[in-house]
Amino acid sequence: MKHSSNIILLVLLAAFLVTVPVFCQTATPPQKTKELTDLGKKSFDQNCATCHGANGNADTPAGKAITPHPPDLTMELKDWPGTKGDPAKLFDVVTKGVSDTAMMGWSQLPEKERWGLVYYIMGFAKAK
Repeated sequence: MKHSSNIILLVLLAAFLVTVPVFCQTATPPQKTKELTDLGKKSFDQNCATCHGANGNADTPAGKAITPHPPDLTMELKDWPGTKGDPAKLFDVVTKGVSDTAMMGWSQLPEKERWGLVYYIMGFAKAK
């Protein structure tokens, strides 16, 4: 009985070690291209500009009405709340949204379009 318990334990441990990396993966950014950024602009204009503003400063009636207010995407990337301008973290925000805010996730958009959004909104940031 002891031998079969050890085998079961080893099988469970192996299954755990094989599946954990799948759940812990972070998105790997694709190469930034004009096509991807153009796709991001189109999506931003359709889905994001109402709150974030056409130029990313969140100075819109909807942006002002939301509490907490959307962040000003024109500040330096290092000052962006929660992400500090890290593309993979921004992708997570675009995909999952931000809890306790009006920022909803956009997981229903194709991955390519979400990466386009990431690259497009990063373009709003002030240069160092």
